[in-house]
Amino acid sequence: MSGELTTARKKLATVSSLLKQQKAMPAVQATYDAVVIMLKGGLMKAEREEFQELIDSTVHILNSDKKLREDYPLIINYAPGGEKELLETLRELLQELQKKVSDGAQLMLAAMEKRKREQLEKGQALIEEGKTDEAQKLFDALIREFKDDTELRADIADKFIKAGLYNEALGYLEEALKNDPNAIFLYNRIGIVLRKMKDFEAAEKYYLRALKINNKDEYLYFNTGRLYYDWKNWEKMGKAAKMALKINPNFAEAEKMLKFAKKKLS
Repeated sequence: MSGELTTARKKLATVSSLLKQQKAMPAVQATYDAVVIMLKGGLMKAEREEFQELIDSTVHILNSDKKLREDYPLIINYAPGGEKELLETLRELLQELQKKVSDGAQLMLAAMEKRKREQLEKGQALIEEGKTDEAQKLFDALIREFKDDTELRADIADKFIKAGLYNEALGYLEEALKNDPNAIFLYNRIGIVLRKMKDFEAAEKYYLRALKINNKDEYLYFNTGRLYYDWKNWEKMGKAAKMALKINPNFAEAEKMLKFAKKKLS
């Protein structure tokens, strides 16, 4: 279930970026999908409270979007415990948005997504051929075409990460973060890249900035602990593991991390 919860968190994290790109339907769909995952998850109290806060924040973002308000003038109401009612509202909203999307617009969006996918595949092939400079030129041109697409920059960065080209990946992630400074998954990904580059101090700064935005994500604490493991800072690793377990007492990997830290400190 932890994988599905991570997926739900990521979906909620993309809503703001999608609305900036005027992709109201994907933004509402992402919210809907996350709420469905939450209801099916059988969450513990701490997890449920965390998700309720995330959903509340996301609903506020939806209600604050001017273009969405034009398409759907009714306020989306939500209070903790009212997830089923929220689903009904989101379902109605999706139906309204669907009516407003013309066949021509759908074809245009599909063509744009197809082009994006094809260019990403070309860039991937260039990386595999060792033509890094050519891949970057292709990706940079794609970014100019889709300048507000944070996810595109993150997808490009992932291709460089998989190829072990961390400097290149870092550049795209930092640009993505400038585009969407509240996207916690970007801080986390930058932290992972910097950890692999053994720039531990810089990685720590990004993790701490992410934790200031959201201090109720056990996986974020766990990844911070991974940084301290590589850094051999056992005391901080133990503290990070404790915070992860405080949020999710059943987090087995965090429990192992804490035991390891205690062993090293003893």
